[in-house]
Amino acid sequence: MNVHDKRIVIFGGTSGIGLATTSILSEMNAKHIYSISRNPEKSSLSNSNIELVKMDVLDESKLVSFFEKVGHYDILINAATGGERAIGPFMKMDLEGYRNSFKKLWGYTNSVRYGLQNLSQNGCVVLVSGSPARKCKPGQIALASVGGAVEAFSKSIASEIMPIRINVVSPGVIDTPMVPLEGSEREEFYKKVTKENLIPRAGKAEEVAQAILFAIQNDFITGTTIDVDGGWLNS
Repeated sequence: MNVHDKRIVIFGGTSGIGLATTSILSEMNAKHIYSISRNPEKSSLSNSNIELVKMDVLDESKLVSFFEKVGHYDILINAATGGERAIGPFMKMDLEGYRNSFKKLWGYTNSVRYGLQNLSQNGCVVLVSGSPARKCKPGQIALASVGGAVEAFSKSIASEIMPIRINVVSPGVIDTPMVPLEGSEREEFYKKVTKENLIPRAGKAEEVAQAILFAIQNDFITGTTIDVDGGWLNS
């Protein structure tokens, strides 16, 4: 699919991977991009083909109203839903924190359930999971559980929604604002957590955005996961 002159909805579109994706699609002359987040006022996006929208994807009534307002569109991307990230050993983890991690999954399924109704019949959906879904480090059980569920959801629903395509992009360690560290402390953190990668560095949000773009443009893939992890899964 050529993104030129297409109408696009992107959740989590004002920060990190979502911001990089929004910027690339805008530069490629998408007709109109609805860039959605809970805090769009913090965004620096100002291109004429980008409309910033404030919304929580877990609010189903507002989600329904939003898609009714959007009407017919071509591409649905969900790069973030703001779910919690419970970290630590499962047997010591607060179970409420573990359950709340699944808000990411509910946000994704909400966007697909209500977003498909006005999506073009030759349109596509791209979701973002994460490498712990298939290679989990100690303490990442919540991330692995949610990411695995997102990937299973996409693979399972692909046959139900054809000819609409759906794929997942799975990033490894990516340098985004989600990591609050700065300066040398930030550099050391990324060096430590990526030392076992075949490409031993943190990825860039733009590199993940390029994979999302590939999933959009390639009309012969659906129900699959594209890894952007510096070779982590093969290390």
